[in-house]
Amino acid sequence: MHEPVAVPLWLFLPIAAFALWSLLDRLLIPSVRWVLRRRVNRLINRVNERLQLEIRPFQLTKRQVLVDRLIYDPQVIAAANEHAQAAKIPREVAMNLVRRYANEVVPAFNAYFYFRIGYSLARAFAQALYRVRLGVTDTAALEAVGHDDTVIFVMNHRSNMDYVLVAFLAAERTALSYAVGEWARVWPLQTLIKAMGAYFVRRNSNDPVYRRVLERYVHMATEAGVAQAMYPEGGLTRDGRLREPRLGLFDYALKSFDPRGARDVVFIPVGINYDRVLEDRTQLRAGDPAAERRSGGYAIRTTLRFIGRNLRQMLRGNWYRFGYACVNFGRPVSARAWLARHADRFGGDLRPLPREARFEAVGLLARELMAAVGEVVPVLPVSLVATVLLEAERPLDELELKARCQALADDLRHGGARIYVPRDDRDYALHVGLRMLRLRRLVQVSADGLHAPAPGEEALLRYYANAIAHLPRTEPQSGGAR
Repeated sequence: MHEPVAVPLWLFLPIAAFALWSLLDRLLIPSVRWVLRRRVNRLINRVNERLQLEIRPFQLTKRQVLVDRLIYDPQVIAAANEHAQAAKIPREVAMNLVRRYANEVVPAFNAYFYFRIGYSLARAFAQALYRVRLGVTDTAALEAVGHDDTVIFVMNHRSNMDYVLVAFLAAERTALSYAVGEWARVWPLQTLIKAMGAYFVRRNSNDPVYRRVLERYVHMATEAGVAQAMYPEGGLTRDGRLREPRLGLFDYALKSFDPRGARDVVFIPVGINYDRVLEDRTQLRAGDPAAERRSGGYAIRTTLRFIGRNLRQMLRGNWYRFGYACVNFGRPVSARAWLARHADRFGGDLRPLPREARFEAVGLLARELMAAVGEVVPVLPVSLVATVLLEAERPLDELELKARCQALADDLRHGGARIYVPRDDRDYALHVGLRMLRLRRLVQVSADGLHAPAPGEEALLRYYANAIAHLPRTEPQSGGAR
């Protein structure tokens, strides 16, 4: 009875592995999960005490629950049935497509990752590359937004750094759920982005099933009060100018909005500008139909050369950050108040309107919001200097160049522009902007100290001048001396 039993090694190893896994699964893993859950809950409670807009229960719901809720949404099921009939495929195949889209769209928000890791990484990365500044913000108007309202930040899109910059600056108010393009759907980036609460958008998809899945998710998040951030332009600017807004996400957020309900939808215009955009040459080339298309290998080599060049400059002690990156927050726009103002035209409620009339209303609101975004785009030193150099009819010495920049800044300020002046010293600001253009060899300086655009770099200077080209001036900047 007590005699030892010999077990072959090939059988013993699987038995031992199974026993170890059972121990982990039944004892250790649940204990670790319990400890982690307690820490996360304590973090959420502390964060909610200081946030203006609390983390919503919707964001803390298990992801699979949200996926299932989206898959079995009546409107999504109806879209899948219509697709199955139109394509003459089994309903199960259509539902598998819905399931794939739902898993693609629904984020996996992790509060601990967002506020403990994501925030720190975003802050460190942004401040390593730029002098990050929060410019103008209407604090009283922002604080007047109801705690239960759904807040949607509406922004211009100059760089992929926008995601990092705004998430870092807005983290004291709320946790943002971004609408992110397909560029980020690569491993491991998509896992990190989903953990930050973002959801992916196929901007040019005409698949009605996908559009319905995305629509219903945006509706669910908006109805639950999740703070969101969107780029209505639908992509990065190609030439530095603001683009016309696309209406899809606006329509999804407002299509089922009840203006008499308990929760309002509040849009906050956000203007972003940089002294240097990392993707500037890439976007100019993408916007030029005559430009030669580059391969992926070329892009990788160019990126590695860029990183290597900056590392060498750091080692030599002559590296500068890429100038200023500034964000302005505009006055909130209430959807409920906006509909009330246009009640004579749209009846005060979008839900009963036919599609054409609803899109007319949404289009009008979107254009007003983009105009509000344009009004709060910060005027930075590089944009000022680039504008003056391009408008001048001849090379300028540094004294005249700065005088014209001062005059242009005054015109823009009187026209209502938000100008960021580092250290409240305009001379220093213009010195910083001119230095950035010199370092990038976008400006050439003659032997007698005259400044002019470098040959072949006018398009890139125009890119930075276009960032503020939409802003009104009290007096047009002339080519001659003022």
